[in-house]
Amino acid sequence: MIKKMSLIVLLCLIPVVLSSPHAISKNNDLNNNTGQEGVIVLNYHKIDNKNISLSVLPADFDRQMNYLKNNNYHVITPDELYDHLEYGKKLPMNPVLITFDDGYEDNYKNAYPILKKYGFTAMIFVITDFVSKYPNYLTWQQCEELKQNGIYIESHTVNHKSLTELTSEQIKNELVESKKVLDRRLKQNTVYFAYPTGTYNLYIAKMLKDAGYHAAFTIKYGTVTDASNVFALERIPIFHTSNTFRSFYRRLHYLPFFEKLGWIKN
Repeated sequence: MIKKMSLIVLLCLIPVVLSSPHAISKNNDLNNNTGQEGVIVLNYHKIDNKNISLSVLPADFDRQMNYLKNNNYHVITPDELYDHLEYGKKLPMNPVLITFDDGYEDNYKNAYPILKKYGFTAMIFVITDFVSKYPNYLTWQQCEELKQNGIYIESHTVNHKSLTELTSEQIKNELVESKKVLDRRLKQNTVYFAYPTGTYNLYIAKMLKDAGYHAAFTIKYGTVTDASNVFALERIPIFHTSNTFRSFYRRLHYLPFFEKLGWIKN
């Protein structure tokens, strides 16, 4: 009973503590010891000024990247994450992987300069049939430049259809053809994948492995740990809100706490 009451009091105090200006100060003790367990994989879509949930404002994105840079977080590559999960290679303290879904042109125009400003890498999952075809999506020339400057361009299928609603042949086409196009266009071995709409199952994961992919990312909320399925990796979505930075901060700091309580998969 005492433990239960203590937990309730603690939960009530969290919003009060984090709403204080001191809670997000550069000198706060949390910044030296974030309590992070596992790898935080941030999931963005658009970086622009449209004021919709999927569109993080460039100024907010800059503030978030500045926070990571100056508060003991270390941005890693997907290769580093994979090598850690598969081969046990050590990662730096408080590792963060930055990802973008869909391949919007604003990733190049707005996010890329900010990433360069802080010396960060990232991974963009593109829909291959949308590249250089539809307005507001990346071009192949932009993809090539991004890749040459340390940004990973990986697969988000050919047409962005929910894979669980397709036939086996259609699924295979979405996985294999998108990889072939990216391999040919960017002269690379495409090995990372993000599920459109986040839908997947073990059968699709097996098809991914057979197609030559090494890992796949979901929209399941959580941090990636040694217990994670490499073909069902967790991410933390970042959206535009009434106070986007505070939402970002809370997602970084609430998640480890809730995982320790067993409320979110650890």
